[in-house]
Formats: sequence, C-alpha cells, structure tokens
Amino acid sequence: MVQSISKKSWSHLALLLLIIMSLKAHHTTASDTIFPGQSLSWNQTLISRNGIFELGFFTPAGMSHKYYLGIWYKRLTSIEEKTVVWVANRECPLNDPSSKALEFYKDDNLIITEKGIPFCIGTNSSMPNPTVAVLLDNGNFILRDNLDNVLWQSFEEQTNTWLPGAKIRYNRHTNRSNILVSWRNYESPDSGQYYVELKVEENGTAYLVLYNGKTRIVSNEELNNPYINASYVSNNNESYFIYSAISPSTFTRFVLEVTGTLSFFVWDKDLRQWNLVRNWMVPSALCEIDSFCGDFGICDQTKKPPCDCLNGFKPKYPGSGDNSGGCERRNPLQCSDGGIDEFLVMPNMRFPEASKHPPKVNNVEECKLQCLIDCYCTAYAYKSGCLIYQGGLTNLRLVYSHNEFGGDLHVRISTSELVGSRARIFRKVAWIVGFLVALILSIGLAITWRRHSGVGALQEVEFSLILFNYRDLRIVTKNFSQKLGEGGFGSVFKGILPNSTAIAVKKIRSLEQGEKQFRAEVSTLGAIQHVNILRLRGFCVEASKRFLVYEHMPKGSLESHLFQTVSIILAWKTRYRIAIGTARGLAYLHENCRDCIIHCDIKPENILLDADYDPKVADFGLAKVIGRDFSRVLTTMRGTRGYLAPEWISGEAVTPKVDVFSYGKLLFEILSGRRNVNMLDDEICNYFPARVAIAMNKGEDLRTFLDFQLEGRANMEELTRACKVACWCIQDDPKDRPTMGQVVKILEGVMQVGIPQIPLYFQRLSENPTEMIVYHETGTSSSSY
Repeated sequence: MVQSISKKSWSHLALLLLIIMSLKAHHTTASDTIFPGQSLSWNQTLISRNGIFELGFFTPAGMSHKYYLGIWYKRLTSIEEKTVVWVANRECPLNDPSSKALEFYKDDNLIITEKGIPFCIGTNSSMPNPTVAVLLDNGNFILRDNLDNVLWQSFEEQTNTWLPGAKIRYNRHTNRSNILVSWRNYESPDSGQYYVELKVEENGTAYLVLYNGKTRIVSNEELNNPYINASYVSNNNESYFIYSAISPSTFTRFVLEVTGTLSFFVWDKDLRQWNLVRNWMVPSALCEIDSFCGDFGICDQTKKPPCDCLNGFKPKYPGSGDNSGGCERRNPLQCSDGGIDEFLVMPNMRFPEASKHPPKVNNVEECKLQCLIDCYCTAYAYKSGCLIYQGGLTNLRLVYSHNEFGGDLHVRISTSELVGSRARIFRKVAWIVGFLVALILSIGLAITWRRHSGVGALQEVEFSLILFNYRDLRIVTKNFSQKLGEGGFGSVFKGILPNSTAIAVKKIRSLEQGEKQFRAEVSTLGAIQHVNILRLRGFCVEASKRFLVYEHMPKGSLESHLFQTVSIILAWKTRYRIAIGTARGLAYLHENCRDCIIHCDIKPENILLDADYDPKVADFGLAKVIGRDFSRVLTTMRGTRGYLAPEWISGEAVTPKVDVFSYGKLLFEILSGRRNVNMLDDEICNYFPARVAIAMNKGEDLRTFLDFQLEGRANMEELTRACKVACWCIQDDPKDRPTMGQVVKILEGVMQVGIPQIPLYFQRLSENPTEMIVYHETGTSSSSY
C-alpha cells in the first residue's frame, strides 16, 4: 500500500507535516501571532515582534487565586510585578490555572475557556472569520483577515489604560463611546467606580469627562501640548482624542487610577521606573461624590487619604485603595442573638438620608429606644426629630461649617467593642503618663548637662529646630569674628557647634526691617527638609536680637562662582547638576509641601553650594506660603531686578510660575557665566536670552552661547535641553511655562520638549530695554551669604 503512493501524494504529505510542525512551533516558542484552530494555554504567551508587549494569563498582586488574560510591558516588567495595560476578562476571572486557555475557534473567533468549556467570549462571534490574531508593538491586539483588514482590536475595548495610538472616541451614528474604566482596587481589575469618556459640546469643544460626579477634567487645549503630544480630531462620523509617543524610544501611558485620578506616566529608562508627569484629579469636593467611602466609611476632605472607618469598624479591603469597598464591623452585633448592643457617639457629622422618621418621638432617649428595639437599626440621630438608619451607612462626613446640617450620630456597636475601646483608651492614657515622666527626666538631665557644659543646652522646638540663646551663639561664632558674607537683611558668620558641626549664623540687622523676613524664614524653612533646600537648624530670639542658624555651605553661593574671579571654574557637568538640583528644590516647594511655597527671589546669590557643589535653594525672606486653591493677586512686588516675571508688572494673579520665570533667567546665567542685565544692549539681538531663543528657532549651533571659560566643553544633548528649558520658562503667558516638576523631567531626559516660541516681551524689550529688563527696583531683595 505504501508503494502505491504517488510522488504527488508524498509531496502533499510532506507539506501537511510541515504545517503540523509549524502549528506545534506556535505552541512552544514565543510568537506574536495565533492562528485559527490554535490555543494559548495558561503558561504560554504571545510576544510582540520587537519584544515590547506580552499577552498571556496573569494574577494581580495579592490575588493569586484569580487569573486574567491581559497585556503588559515585557521590557519594563519584572517577574514580581507587571505593568498591565489591558485585561480581557476583567469581569469573569478564572480559578484553575492548569485548565484555562485562549482558544481560537475557526467559527467562533477568540474565546477564553476553562477545562475546554467557553467561559468568556472575547470577540463578537458574528464578525467574519479572521485569518490571524496578532499582538502589535504598540500594545494593540488585533484580529485581521487575509486582506489585512482589522476586524477587531483591543484598542477599541480599552480598560483603565490609554496607550499611544489608541483613540478615546465618540461615534455619532451609533451614539457609542469607548471609555476608560478604573480597576475596582489595586488587587482586582474588575470595573471600578470611575470612568472617563469623550464629550463634545454643540460649539465643537471637546472634553474628557470623569464620571462619578460628571466632572470635566481634561480639555483638548490641555492635551494638545509638547509634553503629551496629543490631538483632537472631529469629522462627520466620529470625534476622538489620540496621542503619540514623545519619541520612538519613550514609553508613555495614561492610567485611570482606582482613586479617580487620570495620570500620565513616562518611563525613566535610567531609573527603571514610571515617572508621573501630570495628573488630573477627581473633583476637589471628594466627599460630595456618592458613596465615595462606601458603607460605614467617613469622609474627611482635610486628610490624605480622605476615607476612614467609623469607630468599631475596619477597612473591608485594607491596602487596596478601593474607597467604595467601605468598612465592616470588627465584632458582630448581639441584638439578633438576644443580647444588648451599645452606641458610640460620632460628633460633628453630616447626617445622610435616614431610613425612617418615627413620629411622636420627643427626645434623644426615646429615639435611642426606637433604635434598640429594631435589630436592623445601625444608627440614630436626633435633630428636629428622630432619624433612624438601617443597613449600611453611606455618605458620612465631618461638618466644619455651622451652616451645614449636622450633629451627633449614634452608631450601634457590639458591647465587646466598647469594652475594647475603653481598654485602648486606658492604654493610651498610660502611654501619655509614661511619656510625661520621661520628658520630666529628660529636662532634668538637660539642666544638669547645661550646668556642666561650656555651651548652654540647645532646646529643640517645633519642626526639630533648635532654640539657641545669644550667649551660645557668641561662643560658637567666637564672638562673630569670621564673617562669611553680607545680605540685604544682615551679616552671616561661621560657627562651630560643640559636636564639630559647622553652621552659618545670620544676624538680622534691623528688627523693624527684618522681623517679617525673619518670621518668613522660620515658618517656611523650619518645616522643610529636602536635599536641595538649605536646612534651617535653629534660631535665636532675645529682646531685640534676631538670629537664624543654617547648615554651613562651604562652597558659598553660585553667584561667587559664576560672576567673580575664582581659581576653580565650574565644569559643564557641575553646572548641569546644579541646574537639575535647583529645579528639584523648587519642584518640592511648589508641588510636594503641604502648602505651595513660592520663593519669589530665585537668583544665583540664593543658590548655595555644599562641599560637593550640590545646590541648595536658600533665603526665604520673601517667600509666600499659599493654599492649593490660591488665585488672588499679590499686591506687594517681591524679587530682584532681572529675574521678575511679567505678571508682577501686569497685575495678573501670581502663581508658582513666577519662580519658573526666574529659574529660566538663572539657567541662562549658568550657561553663559554672565549676568542677564549686563548683557543688554540697545539692540534686542544682543540680549542673551533673546539670542538663544532666536538661535534655537533657526537651528544654529548653541555651543557659542557657553561660558567662554568652558572652551566649548559641554554635552551637546544636555546643552540643548537646558536652552530649551530656559526659553520655555520665560514665556510671556504663565500657562505656556512648564512646572518645575516638568523642568526636572526634561533636564533628566525623561520628557521631550519642542522648540519654544520667541517670547513677545522681547519685542517690547527692544523698544525700551532698560525698563523691561529692570522692571522695578524692589529695595527688598536679599542674598544668603
């Protein structure tokens, strides 16, 4: 029989064997494609052609018993933690890891199965049979036919992540939007309580809208900028937002967080971490969002995080970030078992909608009785009548205004919980008593040490500051004999503490003129600890004497190295490090402190250098501490000529962007080694910042703008970044300037930025150069050393 097989049949058989072997290869080797009739088992993955993305089954952190089909970054992912960008079966996870698979049926398309039984349908079974399913290098998983027509794609079914090339769209014919939906919590990709979709107004204005409150968060103007590189497209059929990667080698993503924040991330290849570039927050009135903290959760807008549990309750999903999960009882109620429960009073509460309003209840005791006889009653309150609550309590929050309706809420808890609360109170009282005893002993030891020490005891006050006395300062400075420098508010002297630590002591010259600046320094610097901000170690207040004590900066101010004759020339590497460090310090002041702090006087004199030439922002005598919602105009001009932003003159609202402007001017001086105000000629083309801006727009060599002492020795990529940043920072409109956080990322190479436009005020400068560069002499500027 074998001998009867023709040569043609042998060739067909060989071809069949090759096909079978090729199918087997798709099961055992990494591929970006799956064919009809094939399957992807639980321990296999698809990998995009250039190895950027991977598709397969995964388990979220802390959820080892649930399995999902998803896509994640292969290059940027460790074995322990995956950056997941898409989930196919977020509502129907699988349980058995050895029986799950992604089956590619010839008739039914892609289906997730468990033990061979269809479990979740991944694609529409009514579409024409595709030829292949392919994972692309942009993270899109597509089904396409033999004519390369895309029949289905994961970019049309996004979960919580928006990748470059994907669209957030609205189809006018189908009245359908594709949306981003947050994960339920950090451990579960199930659909959460927040979602984002595109809304288009009648006038054509487009917005991304965050729901759970219908709050507009992002407009097309905000997305269409050089940092995000997004655009808005509208035609007869549909409208959509789409964005591209900043560069082919840069990975970016938008993520709708479980907290309701839309965040934009850029991958830092050097630090191997995702850097947050910008985020759009949920509405400022978080506590107004329905069920934001879930059952038995209490919302306090002044806290971070804002959600907490009522006394006697614990988080239902601890550490998950799922506010809506709410809280659960630590101990069950006793009412249903014939026992008696107790009540804890929660004062200053806004009352939610009550379940019942019992009539003919005349006082709080009768209201309590109504709750006690009802085992379904979980709380009661009495204010102009009895309020009875049954089931879970939602939308609870503290009341801070007398205009709001609130008062004492009596929450039902187990008697055992109340006993536990009393025990905890007793332990807390015991701890406080023990602390006071220890404090008294410490004070006694300090007094004893003071009597036997050459320098008086140094008393620590709030923010770990040391309260020096005048006698101590005279001793450690050797009667103020070693002068370090002179400033607008006084002189600075070097001192040595008993532990050999070097300090710098600023003596405030005039109490009348310097008291405000003294208080500003203590209130701002005293609460800050950052590697790029000068540390205030303490202060002295005795009669009319005022002293500020700082850490000593052995290399002095940046001004002394840029504009004075010194033996050591700052190399390019050092200058660039100083530029980045200064930006980090300002970014901390603007974005990471409890209240935003505007320095108002950024210049080389106020940038001090430690022994390694690392910079620290100093001199906060003109600083302004503002709230996060600050928008009013500062009436008193602050700063130094040559560094003042235009809004100081125009009367616009002053924001942290005035520091950004001053930083841009400072950066020009770091590059050139010359004062901006000394480089102003009658012709605008000779003004250094203008020359740099014009040269960048013409594509000219920027190396000619370097300090001549560097002899052209600089990293060209870093020089280009620095010139771009400087020009962006001095734009006319504060909205066109980057934040200091963005400045750091640009200088570090994490963010890319386009060529800046030439500021319009350069034109006004050419008409009246002296007035525009000097603005006004403030008479209040100061220097640190």
